[in-house]
Amino acid sequence: VTGHTTSYGAIARYIGAPRSSRTVGYAMNASHGEQDVPAQRVVNRNGLLTGKHHFQGTNLMQQLLESEGIVVIDDKVQNFKKVYWDPNIELPAFKE
Repeated sequence: VTGHTTSYGAIARYIGAPRSSRTVGYAMNASHGEQDVPAQRVVNRNGLLTGKHHFQGTNLMQQLLESEGIVVIDDKVQNFKKVYWDPNIELPAFKE
């Protein structure tokens, strides 16, 4: 969803592994070569760009978010609650 962000924890909860936020982070890192995976939209639970060092360039993650209308200041998504997208609410139940 363009113009929105989510968190590692929200994705972990959605797939039924609520204690696997770090694993979700590893998956996002491994997805950078995939054009259809918007890894830049996944931040920590406070809206911090904790995965930014996995993107090429100094500010690529921030630039990608800003190109989608997300405001980032000091590596933190502004108005995080307003742009937060929760797959647990927005998507049908996950089935393995």
